[in-house]
Amino acid sequence: MTGNSEHFDAVVIGSGFGGSVMSYRLASAQMRVCLLERGKPYPPNSFARAPYDLSRNFWDPSEGLYGMFNVWSFRGSGAVVSSGLGGGSLIYANVLLRKDEAWFKEDLPDGSAWKWPIQYADLDDHYGAVERMMNAQRYPLAHAPYDRTPKTLAMQEAAAKLNPDGSPTLRWMPLNLAVSFRAKPVDHPSDDSGDNPPRLGEPLIEAHPNIHGMTRDTCRLCGECDLGCNYGSKNSLDYNYISAAHRHGADVRTLCEVKTIDALPSASPRFAVTYVQHDPERFGGQKIDTDDRHRFPRIRITCDRLILAAGTFGTSYLLFSNRAALPQLSPTLGTRYSVNGDLLSFIVNATRGKNGATVPRPLEACRGPVITGAIRYGDTLDGQGAVGRGFYVEDGGHPALLSWTAELSGIAGYLRRLIHFARLNLTYRFGKRRDTDLGAEIAALLGECITSRTSMPVLTMGRDCPTGRLKFDGHHLDCDWDERDSAPYYDRVEREVTKIATALGAKYVDNPAFKWNFHQVLSAHPLGGCPMGETAARGVVNADGEVFGYPGMYITDGSVMPGPVGANPSLTIAAFADRAADRIIAGASPSHRGSTA
Repeated sequence: MTGNSEHFDAVVIGSGFGGSVMSYRLASAQMRVCLLERGKPYPPNSFARAPYDLSRNFWDPSEGLYGMFNVWSFRGSGAVVSSGLGGGSLIYANVLLRKDEAWFKEDLPDGSAWKWPIQYADLDDHYGAVERMMNAQRYPLAHAPYDRTPKTLAMQEAAAKLNPDGSPTLRWMPLNLAVSFRAKPVDHPSDDSGDNPPRLGEPLIEAHPNIHGMTRDTCRLCGECDLGCNYGSKNSLDYNYISAAHRHGADVRTLCEVKTIDALPSASPRFAVTYVQHDPERFGGQKIDTDDRHRFPRIRITCDRLILAAGTFGTSYLLFSNRAALPQLSPTLGTRYSVNGDLLSFIVNATRGKNGATVPRPLEACRGPVITGAIRYGDTLDGQGAVGRGFYVEDGGHPALLSWTAELSGIAGYLRRLIHFARLNLTYRFGKRRDTDLGAEIAALLGECITSRTSMPVLTMGRDCPTGRLKFDGHHLDCDWDERDSAPYYDRVEREVTKIATALGAKYVDNPAFKWNFHQVLSAHPLGGCPMGETAARGVVNADGEVFGYPGMYITDGSVMPGPVGANPSLTIAAFADRAADRIIAGASPSHRGSTA
């Protein structure tokens, strides 16, 4: 352990949606804040693209890996989360979608419903605050060249075909995105003012320098959002909340992995945190034991308020592994886990009618941000006639690199074209042809690229059943969530997405991991494990995010959700954190605002 502990008014563990919001709000209230993030900062042009760099872009320090993607795999589910300054905002698909007002409850087996401890009205103002801070914008479909985005137009057309009467239980809708299409900030996501038009690759005008001190550009429609945006077009948390927290004096520390948390017997300071400082330059590529205290001395800091925001798995793991030091934790720790109804599937080989014939329909999944809009399917809770658990189906995108993969998957056709090209080349070599212009022949070798042009992923999220439980054996986290508990929901998703594919003259293809890997659902939105409840018998935290039994300790990440958000959960997590910050600031004494002890 290093020498004397530093003391802070608040220590925030994790820099995702809950941690970044909390860091900014408390720092702007003149509290002395320390933000601890286990991963690295990622300024523009630092995200991996080359094959070797991508192969090392995973988080596993014991194997010498300090990259961005952290992949968890359990029996019935898996998840991809992020490690880096900005947390999940580095790799998510930019969607800022509010949780449906009617969905702030959970269905019970007897047909009744349990209301969440918070409701839409509690978050309404906080939703707006986050949208403004993150400069949320709609995809500008009314402007060229955005108005020719095939995948977006295809989803609009499919929704119109499937719902010609305009029923509210099935409708296409634009989405608010944390992406800059315009050089200047907007006053409202749908702002279409003439003095701030959307343009490709134009330098952004920022009121303050960002924490990286680098210039950013407007969106170039490259489809690389989920790999990290190298142009800074994505309004990830490092560019807004973390940059603002840093300007207000927050101590932002990266490559700091928290190992222990402890509630102290004295009234002040209340909590102690120890962490190790990672050193990729020294240990990158080496198998090491980060618990080796000789090589990795632990740094101890103390605080009056401790905010856990390390994500559903990170926060749950910290509480499980430190439970001996926190004996009053609720027995509900680990419960109400869900995957937010996530399912990745594919629409393949779309077609349309033209002049009495059936021709390929371009979808061009590599053009645009990853997601632009959604088709919303109604829920029994809406009371509008729909039956079942509701969900959103969103157009998916991917980098152009994956289009080459799709083309090479049709290897038989490619080999035929290659053999034909080789024969033509031989005729030139032996003087049988005099036309030395090979442009048309090379174009024929590449072919029509129909598979990649007419296919796209679709991403579904909604209200699966939060029946999973996270468990801890003293070393490893496990999860028993089972897709069979949510079988009616997933059956409905498959039926409806198949109808979308059919409306586009295409085929529906399951995610191979779901179809063949024992129906394992791969989620980007794991939720629960530290659910909110009215009492300690019903949850780990209360409606303000404060941990039962430990005043001053808060959890503000997705682990507090007592069920699926249904919509993309990032905005709801951020709004919840913003509301919790209000409670902390309101209860802080003047001596705890501006403390430099």
